[in-house]
Amino acid sequence: MSAPTPEEPWPVRTVARKIADWVHRLGTVWVEGQVTQISARPGTGTAFLTLRDPAADVSMTVTCATQMLRSHEPPLTDGARIIVHAKPTFYLNRGTLSLRADEIRAVGIGELLARIERLRKLLAAEGLFDQRRKRRPPFLPKKVGLITGRASAAERDVLANASARWPAVAFRVENVAVQGAMAVPQILDALRVLDRDPEVEVIVIARGGGSVEDLLPFSDEALCRAVSDCRTPVLSAIGHEPDTPLLDHVADVRCSTPTDAGKRVVPDVAEESARVRQLRDRARRALHGWVDRELRVLAQLRSRPVLSDPLTPLRRHAEQVDSLVGRSRRALQSRLAEERAALTATRARLTTLGPAATLARGYAVVQHTGADGTPRVLRTIEDAPEGATVRIRLADGALHAVVTGDREAAGEGR
Repeated sequence: MSAPTPEEPWPVRTVARKIADWVHRLGTVWVEGQVTQISARPGTGTAFLTLRDPAADVSMTVTCATQMLRSHEPPLTDGARIIVHAKPTFYLNRGTLSLRADEIRAVGIGELLARIERLRKLLAAEGLFDQRRKRRPPFLPKKVGLITGRASAAERDVLANASARWPAVAFRVENVAVQGAMAVPQILDALRVLDRDPEVEVIVIARGGGSVEDLLPFSDEALCRAVSDCRTPVLSAIGHEPDTPLLDHVADVRCSTPTDAGKRVVPDVAEESARVRQLRDRARRALHGWVDRELRVLAQLRSRPVLSDPLTPLRRHAEQVDSLVGRSRRALQSRLAEERAALTATRARLTTLGPAATLARGYAVVQHTGADGTPRVLRTIEDAPEGATVRIRLADGALHAVVTGDREAAGEGR
């Protein structure tokens, strides 16, 4: 048959038949999944169930003989892990794909535990359990996100214990399936919703105790990775103390029970009030001790002589100043007396050597006025010609005379 074209398209039956031919060539396969929606109506030879992938939102319809389903031990229930041997079948009339099973096996507990152990080693090797990745929850969160079953004992335990410790605590509760095929998808959706809420500062995932099969959703790889990628700190409170699903290792804080989670998510108001009182008392005692110590220091300072009688040092310093002033005055007066005596002696010598003293001993100074009118002291007889007017200065005055008579040279009149 030629390839289809817009002018010559294939009819639906042709396309369906070709798809069926390709599907029928696949042969039989072994498929593992989780059972949901079992339907085995009385009087019919075919039973229907849905096989869901526990790690992804993918499912397929499985058909099998009703008698094989009813005779299966243990009886199949929703959430059970099974392995089926089936042949893919494409139904032309409905255009649907399903699996026709000829053998169904339940996955044993040992196999489930072995798979969980392999997953644990894988996540540990990737560092999802590393303590350095753990975040510390806030001391007093604005709002607590709680993911738990509807009207479950775990929900009551968390809310009651948290409210008893801190009555003003606020919760945002997301009720989900905590076991079965829909548990993981609903928990993932609730985790995304709470992680996007800016008011939620810590998230608690809580569930009561149960069997290994009941707690399988909390060891799911997708859930563990989602919790690891969560921006908000996560507290895990799954089952009882011996129960340790993989979520406990990935979460930031592991709580032994939901009751423990209620106690750890918020502080105890009574304990905090007591701690505040203790700190207040310590602060009061420390303040009183400091004040007493400073008072003792002040008393010691006041008892010192310099502070008990502050005028005495001033008087002592004043006496020192007066003594220095007296010494300075005496030194200055002594220096002035010495200088005065030296000045007197110098003046006496100057007086003795001065012209007035010479005149007083009987000497005279003879001056002649020259042609230019300037008086000059006569030093030789040649300076005073006959008829010249001279001025004779004596000790008590001056005389004017005219030169007359013969001149006598020095030594002639002896």
